[in-house]
Amino acid sequence: MARLNYHHLYYFWRVAKHGNLTETAARLHLSQSALSTQIKKLEASLGQPLFKRVGRQLELTESGRVALDYAEPIFNRGDELLATLREGRSAARQVVRIGAMATLSRNFQEGFIAPLMDRSDISLVLQSGRLDDLLGQLSTHRLDLVLSNTDLRSTAETPWRSRRIARQAVSVLGRPRDTPFRLPEDLADARVLLPGEHSEIRTAVDMYCEHWGLRPHILAEVDDMAMLRLMARDSDAVSIMPPVVVRDEIADGTLVEYAQLPNVHENFYAISVKRYFQNPLIAKLLARKPDELIRD
Repeated sequence: MARLNYHHLYYFWRVAKHGNLTETAARLHLSQSALSTQIKKLEASLGQPLFKRVGRQLELTESGRVALDYAEPIFNRGDELLATLREGRSAARQVVRIGAMATLSRNFQEGFIAPLMDRSDISLVLQSGRLDDLLGQLSTHRLDLVLSNTDLRSTAETPWRSRRIARQAVSVLGRPRDTPFRLPEDLADARVLLPGEHSEIRTAVDMYCEHWGLRPHILAEVDDMAMLRLMARDSDAVSIMPPVVVRDEIADGTLVEYAQLPNVHENFYAISVKRYFQNPLIAKLLARKPDELIRD
């Protein structure tokens, strides 16, 4: 069996880290053609393309991302070897890259990554952002998985793999009352705080109100659950959200859960793309039961 040429792997690692063939060649005191040849030899020995050219930029292929994940600890270990007697040994780590929508429940994110938090052999990258931006990184294999509360449908152009992995109840909440809150009657005249119009929760709430002929006064529509929590705490409005978002306020009596909205839930989805080299840690995270993913 042919052995891996670590000189070729090193050159690949430097280009993959820097992202520019010309500048990396200059730093290594090589010609661009010589550096390109070394990388092509590595690709030939692995039987996989490691880069693809997009315009004037080089982007890692899926195989390239896998190769980088292996190359990273290999060459970091060289630095560790020099520091071992002075600073102690540092173990190489597996890298897990997860993207999450900026508006996604922090409680859910924490519950999802909980099994990784106490492991010293794992380096976790948790990136928050807009769904479109995260999907762009997922498609170029810079993320292993994207967490969302919005479902996606696969098309020929965007073959996303979206699966629901958990859901939590949605309730009507507010300040303590002298009389019980009657659902749906009291919702008709209430001043209401709602999630933004693009959320699945909002769609389900609108359908509920339409079914009962309700037209509550919408005080505010808020995409960010953290902001919705603050507004619920500091106003006398009725709020519609998962009660776990305001669990501390419910515990200290600032807010009360009036009633759960029937058939209304916040759903959580794991979005991925088809990969030949799936990160095994992602598979283990997704294998858990839904109630293990929600921290009450």
